[in-house]
Amino acid sequence: MKDIQIKKLIAEEKKREKSVINLIASENFVSADVLQALGSELTNKYAEGYPGKRYYGGNETIDKIELLCQARALELFKLDPKEWAVNVQALSGSPANVAVYLALVPQNGKIMGMSLDQGGHLTHGHKVSISGKMWQQIPYGVDKKTEVLNYAEIQAKAVAEKPVIIVAGFTAYPRTIDWKKFREIADATQSESGERALLMVDMSHIAGLVAGGEYPTPFEYADIVTTTTHKTLRGPRSALIFSRKGKKNTAGEPLDLDKKIDKAVFPGMQGGPHENQIAAVAVALHEAASPSFKKYAKQVKANAKVLADELAKLGWRIVSGGTDSHLVLVDTWMEGKGISGKEASDRLEKEGIIVNKNAIPFDARPPMDPSGIRLGTAAETTRGKKEKDFKKIAQRIDEILRKK
Repeated sequence: MKDIQIKKLIAEEKKREKSVINLIASENFVSADVLQALGSELTNKYAEGYPGKRYYGGNETIDKIELLCQARALELFKLDPKEWAVNVQALSGSPANVAVYLALVPQNGKIMGMSLDQGGHLTHGHKVSISGKMWQQIPYGVDKKTEVLNYAEIQAKAVAEKPVIIVAGFTAYPRTIDWKKFREIADATQSESGERALLMVDMSHIAGLVAGGEYPTPFEYADIVTTTTHKTLRGPRSALIFSRKGKKNTAGEPLDLDKKIDKAVFPGMQGGPHENQIAAVAVALHEAASPSFKKYAKQVKANAKVLADELAKLGWRIVSGGTDSHLVLVDTWMEGKGISGKEASDRLEKEGIIVNKNAIPFDARPPMDPSGIRLGTAAETTRGKKEKDFKKIAQRIDEILRKK
């Protein structure tokens, strides 16, 4: 590279990544093949539109790449192309979620999503996000005592509030989600237009675990499934939007979810897709279909359990009492007996362990200095770490956080 400054900064980041223990739950390390696709000549091509319907010439190869990515996405999650469609053009998870709302929810219509402070995502209707500015969020959370979802309470609220769409799937909820229960909630909910609520699942955090058979699949029950590709799926920063074909309204008319979502992505929200990114997603999907990836997903989950169990043994409160995924939410504040999430994150980073400060359910502390930290095992499992390693990591975290 001729640009010495950028070359130096890339080398600096590469060195940083190699020198730390990465416990950021939403990060991972991609393969050399994914990096090669990202840095390929595909970045040169402008490809507004969809395969066979482009606004520019010269897209014969690009069409093949995009169609291959779609086919691999459907195959990985065992979906029949007659029943499911997938859009691979969304640039990342947030615009993917917003595209779904833009396609299916009238402006100022109701989105039922988990509160940010309970484990939800900004794009599930939070007021600081466009999803909370253009649409109304009907928030739900966890039971105060158990810190797990109370489906009866969620259903009662949904029936009373009449949202157009119900969002399941979270950014800081470590437990198994009962997709069937959410389907029942959606079916019992009638929106203000008289139609049944749609069920959207955001599986961004757990997509790799679903692909590896280590977390229940939402596809049997959902109408729409969105996911990023850079977390447990171990791909580039991008997103996928799956939609069920053939769904009809109460009058028996087709809803055309896939067509509406495609139009919302382009031309509704963005122009030319990043075809180098789409090719890199296709590479990651191919890798995720391998037997070795199934072993990886199993190890990610096993490592998370050990991390949670060991921290609990050392006296730290684990939110909800444990984990069923790659994610561990730790109450470091413990009602003033410990330290704040910000201080915990800062202390750990100084010692080479990277985490993120995170609110815990019913957190009384501010978002920038909350009561907990969020830990994830996907990235360090990619590096080959196993249960014994995560036991040592838990012990090291304890040492650092208890140091006076």
